[in-house]
Amino acid sequence: MRIRMLWVGLAAGLALAGGVVHAGQCDGVSFPDRVTVHGQVLALNGLGIRKATIFRIKVYVAALYLAHRSSDAAAVLSHDQSSEIALRFLWHVTTGELRDAWRDGFARSAPGRLPELRSRIATLDGWMHGVDSGQTMTFIHVRGQGIEYLLDGVKQGTIPGEDFARAFLGIWLGPRPPGKALKAALLGGSCQ
Repeated sequence: MRIRMLWVGLAAGLALAGGVVHAGQCDGVSFPDRVTVHGQVLALNGLGIRKATIFRIKVYVAALYLAHRSSDAAAVLSHDQSSEIALRFLWHVTTGELRDAWRDGFARSAPGRLPELRSRIATLDGWMHGVDSGQTMTFIHVRGQGIEYLLDGVKQGTIPGEDFARAFLGIWLGPRPPGKALKAALLGGSCQ
């Protein structure tokens, strides 16, 4: 009886520890419930899968963190709050494919503002190198500073400007995201 109670206690402790460490899971990829960015705690808003091509290849699982959870894309894009989007790759993506994806994403997100964003998009492109399955790109919007980019936790640089930050987040939350299911999932819907 005593050994059984020990096993029950151990199992309960592991279950609770697992709940603290990972709050969200999508397609077998786990993300923490909260992250701390420059001293500010951000909550997991949603998780979604980016699928590409007619074969629906799973490219990455995205996690969106916000200071204040929201299911309203327009409110998230118009509110000047810190945020983080993390992309955990499930598929190898080449440098050229990443650069093409950023250009396409910005063209869809901010078509009228491309001339003023062009040099900063070029900076982002310059930081791009092919990524493998299991690698994570993290983009942190720090209010008043712009977008900070980390690859597997190592800071690559910061691109200034709130206009750039809004256009960047608009890639996923704007009117023409890479997938409607991904946008809905990031806004608190179910992971698909």
